[in-house]
Amino acid sequence: QVQLVESGGGLVQAGGSLRLSCAASARTFSRFGMGWFRQAPGKEREFVAAISWSASSTFYKDSVKGRFTISRDNAKNTVYLQMNSLKPEDTGVYYCAARRSSGSYFLISGYEDWGQGTQVTVPS
Repeated sequence: QVQLVESGGGLVQAGGSLRLSCAASARTFSRFGMGWFRQAPGKEREFVAAISWSASSTFYKDSVKGRFTISRDNAKNTVYLQMNSLKPEDTGVYYCAARRSSGSYFLISGYEDWGQGTQVTVPS
């Protein structure tokens, strides 16, 4: 099991930026794909972005393409989500997740381990 701890959330005005971080406990972190999901109040958790173990592949939800960037530093066992041009609809709890097997990058079921989440609020 991988322990994941997110940080970097907060309240930001529309058009602003935040960078989320997710620190992983596993020494084998560099072998995992990683993903970010979010959950808005009253809505289901949804895919936001993902990155392969080598960072050679990245994937994004259509509505965040061009605004969000996922990256990782395997030496620090950390994955990041840089969020620019934030909108009120980006509000939610953001979770990072570890993909230790070969599940889909885009589905919740494709990930085995989850962090506790960090709140991002963009007032309208």
